[in-house]
Amino acid sequence: MRKIFSKWVERYFSDEEAILLFILLAAALLVILTLGQALAPVFSGIILAFLMQGGVNRLKQLKIPHLPSVILVFLAFIGCVAALLFIVMPLGWRQSVNLFNELPRIMSQIQSVLLLLPERYPEFISETRVLELINLAKSELSQMGQWVVTFSLNSLTSIMALLIYLVLVPILVFFFLKDGASLSRWWVSFLPEKRDMMRAVWVEMDDQIANYIRGKAIEIVVVGVVTYITFILLGINYAALLGILVGLSVLIPYIGAALVTIPVALIAFFQWGWSGDFMYLMIAYGIIQALDGNVLVPLLFSEAVNLHPVAIIVAVLVFGGLWGFWGLFFAIPLATLFKAIINAWPKTKMLASEESST
Repeated sequence: MRKIFSKWVERYFSDEEAILLFILLAAALLVILTLGQALAPVFSGIILAFLMQGGVNRLKQLKIPHLPSVILVFLAFIGCVAALLFIVMPLGWRQSVNLFNELPRIMSQIQSVLLLLPERYPEFISETRVLELINLAKSELSQMGQWVVTFSLNSLTSIMALLIYLVLVPILVFFFLKDGASLSRWWVSFLPEKRDMMRAVWVEMDDQIANYIRGKAIEIVVVGVVTYITFILLGINYAALLGILVGLSVLIPYIGAALVTIPVALIAFFQWGWSGDFMYLMIAYGIIQALDGNVLVPLLFSEAVNLHPVAIIVAVLVFGGLWGFWGLFFAIPLATLFKAIINAWPKTKMLASEESST
């Protein structure tokens, strides 16, 4: 057993650069797990600056100096944040409150529909079972109401944290955009001169990750806005709330679209029933999903990373469970990073030499 383990260590960790990369990754993971909450504004600033660096580079290609390019992109960022804070979030919050107030009426309609099932299909379901389901749903709604009240009472600390983010993150974003190159050179100066494997990982990741993250942000905005406009034209209630949900659903490949279909269908059904308006809305929603999957995604992710669907789903489950929203957002980039490290690891060279010798 010891001989097998020694041979495994020699194969995968005989390269000094591989050991250094392993230590750096372990240290980065330790920092995130221990100081992640305290350094969250810094991480957010790095992520947002990374997203906007492409805009700065494009402006510089148009012969605009670096500092004016940074200022223009930063002002666009501030405008988007202001629109999110003062237009999108208040509208979504108001519609969420209205939907919560409508839940008792919706529950009574659901109860009326469910109580018809034992009369029509007594061999499949009993009235006792239906009443148990109704009581369970009422209990869950009661717990949800208690959670909303608790959340409201604890919102003062959340507001303070939000104010800190609103001040710190834009400042950090500006300086990361302005001095990103010098900061990168300073960090690289601590690394050894021989870093072929790290360079290979970076080359594989740089364009793909940047394109993926920017493309995903654009996809969220486009899908959300198109859904909101379509739902407004069709006259469904809570169009803004549903538009936000549909936009955010693209974060979770394969699963998000299926999950968000449930609230869309339920709200449409309780507003119109089995009518033509319900069918028109579901057809329009299906067209939006089809255009997103067959037109927008190939357009935005023409150079997307090549990951198996099973790997994508596992990455979403693992990183989403670890880091919530940001874990979902970066699940595919993190899986791609893992894949790039495996491809660049020295074992590939060793195995290739072994195969050539045989």
